Amino acid sequence: MITAYIPYQNIRFFSKLITDYVGENKKLRPFYHNFPSLLEFKKQIEEKALDFTEEKRHILVSSLKEQYAEVKTTPKVLKNIELLSKSNTFTITTGHQLSLFTGHLYFIFKIISVINTAKQLAEKYPDKHFVPVYWMATEDHDFEEINHFHFNNRTICWNSDQTGATGNFATDTLEAVFQTFDKAIGLGKNANTLRTLFHDSYLKNKDLASATRYLVNALFEAYGVVVIDGNDKALKRQFIPYISDDLLHSVAHTEVTKSIKALQTVNSSYPVQVNPREVNMFYLTEGGRHRLVRTADGFEVHGTDIRFSEEGILEELRTYPERFSPNVILRPLYQEVILPNLAYIGGGGEIAYWLELKSFFNKEKVPFPILMLRNSAMLISQRQAEKLQKLQLSVEDLFLKTEDLKNKKVRQLSEFPIDFTPEKELLHRQFEHLYELAKHTDVTFENAVKAQEVRQLKGLDKLEKRLLKAQKRKFAEELEQTIFLQNELFPNGALQERFANFTDFYLMKGEELIPELIKDFNPFDFRFVVIQ
Repeated sequence: MITAYIPYQNIRFFSKLITDYVGENKKLRPFYHNFPSLLEFKKQIEEKALDFTEEKRHILVSSLKEQYAEVKTTPKVLKNIELLSKSNTFTITTGHQLSLFTGHLYFIFKIISVINTAKQLAEKYPDKHFVPVYWMATEDHDFEEINHFHFNNRTICWNSDQTGATGNFATDTLEAVFQTFDKAIGLGKNANTLRTLFHDSYLKNKDLASATRYLVNALFEAYGVVVIDGNDKALKRQFIPYISDDLLHSVAHTEVTKSIKALQTVNSSYPVQVNPREVNMFYLTEGGRHRLVRTADGFEVHGTDIRFSEEGILEELRTYPERFSPNVILRPLYQEVILPNLAYIGGGGEIAYWLELKSFFNKEKVPFPILMLRNSAMLISQRQAEKLQKLQLSVEDLFLKTEDLKNKKVRQLSEFPIDFTPEKELLHRQFEHLYELAKHTDVTFENAVKAQEVRQLKGLDKLEKRLLKAQKRKFAEELEQTIFLQNELFPNGALQERFANFTDFYLMKGEELIPELIKDFNPFDFRFVVIQ
């Protein structure tokens, strides 16, 4: 049940760039194509239908069938894979790293956003089919970002010395992690479900890519979610012309650099999310994923002895396209080349770097997808809701910085106002008369008046702070309860969804958790929601 909607611009955790985007700031219009509304999808559908060929559909379906060859899934998933061969079928995609047991809570939110978008589009355009897709970032090599999750205020961590693309990591060392989780999860039906899910995902699949596919399928197969691994030779073969462009002409570097400068011109506070390289490809070796770097003689695989002439690397690309791995700049283009995709759903950071890419897509003549900010939420328990009410706080109050929340709470509890604004206004009025006198004297007297006003205002500020500090001591117990609740809902001072794992909430709600979130989330409502 949704208990509150909060505009993103009222939440300090979201950048100005993202609040401007969802607010349809006109100055950002050059950096995206169609805005995420049900009506604008009509234009996106028409454009993608003209671009995506029957041959591409055949290759996609063939690759997906091969990837699912050993996966037991629902008829709905299998039907969606088959539907992708039809010209009136399109995808809605999100992507993420292979985070251990989904990692943070927003992993789940992303996929639910994709499911709901596909559902609403199917209702709006009944003559079309829309398939929700989760893109596994199997080629990512940042293991430290994905090797842990938080459960019940403790960190469950997987230690491994494996290197390279994380999708290839063997899962045989996860037995110890399972034992730790098994002891921590406790007893009960929901605990047993989670225990089995972890065991079957990670101990019955040989590598992390297979384990993650199993896990996502187990959680979302009822909704027809299709999991795709882009680390596929047949799929990468279609991307050869674009890889060649990057290697030989640095198209991405040129276009994205221009876009970043243009975004900074719109607003210098906008974050530069990612910077392009001259070459935006990695090279995959056994146990390694290394940057490709241009040299005077051709190319080298950074950190290795592998070297290529210009002709040599093009021959390598034609023969072994699977060895070439796009970085964060080229991966979006790769996705849009091989999928009949209409929209990408991501978090604020992802949307920020996609906004750097439109001119690059235009240069490569690939339709730019609709960019949708994933649903973002805080989940609160009945106990926490009751605590909020008892403390006479709103959920919005908890989004304040800790000191600001303390100050607000103390002012609420105090028997007298801890606000010297009236006294400061009175002081200003008293000094107005002195300023009038100063006009008839010399500048030194006027400066003396100004200095005296500043001195007295600072004195009032100090008195106000001392009074506030004294009242904080008086109401220390109430403040402790307030901050304890804030820390519960904002672990480590971050949004709950960026720290907590779904397991904490699954223990409470069980198999009702995901259906309830699907019911509460609306991907076309760009507000933060609080769900009890």
